[in-house]
Amino acid sequence: MADKNAKDKKLFDDSIGALKAEAANIGAHVNLDAEARLLYVKQIAAMSNELKAQVAMGKLTWSQAAVQAQQARNSIMEIIRTRNTPVGRAISERLKKEGRTLNELIARKVQQLFGDTAKFGELTAAEQNSVFSEIVIAAGKSDPKVTLTVAQLSKAGRGLIIISLALSVYTVATAENKGEAAIKEVTVTGAGIAGGMAGGALAGLACGPGAPVCVTVGAFVGGALAAFGVGSLW
Repeated sequence: MADKNAKDKKLFDDSIGALKAEAANIGAHVNLDAEARLLYVKQIAAMSNELKAQVAMGKLTWSQAAVQAQQARNSIMEIIRTRNTPVGRAISERLKKEGRTLNELIARKVQQLFGDTAKFGELTAAEQNSVFSEIVIAAGKSDPKVTLTVAQLSKAGRGLIIISLALSVYTVATAENKGEAAIKEVTVTGAGIAGGMAGGALAGLACGPGAPVCVTVGAFVGGALAAFGVGSLW
């Protein structure tokens, strides 16, 4: 009976440990993706401002600046995506698989500025420049709805990390062997985060790009299994 009670207690403790690690795993994912989004916002704004300054100094025409803006924004997007978690990258690719071409941007801005029936080739030189300038300006702006959502999720992610840390501190403080408990908490939490990243990456390979639900499940299952597996070693 005593052995059964001990096994039940260990199973319970390992499950609680996995839950704490999973909270840290989710929080880490959200915060890493929020930091990547913030960097993206800063980089595209700086790029757009630099191109506008180059035009103002006469070093570039608006058409040249528009070409560079389109290329630079797409390059920045791809570079920043390498800093995303597997979950963040899958969501980003679902929202926008790849950047727009210059022709797509021109067609869009022509319609916005001059109406659905307007054609770029029929515009005056000044009107064409206004199209190019709008492309440069727009290249420095991010989707405000996405940025706001990421910021809100970042706050929630930090809250989960704080909760996980608080529970770990309590576990260590109430343990008989505090040194061993501290090592276990750090190891299990680290395994949960690492397992989440690996699980998300593997799910991305299996499900293909732009599959956020599949990748998210893979990340969370991978984190939970890794944390539970490492915790059971004690």
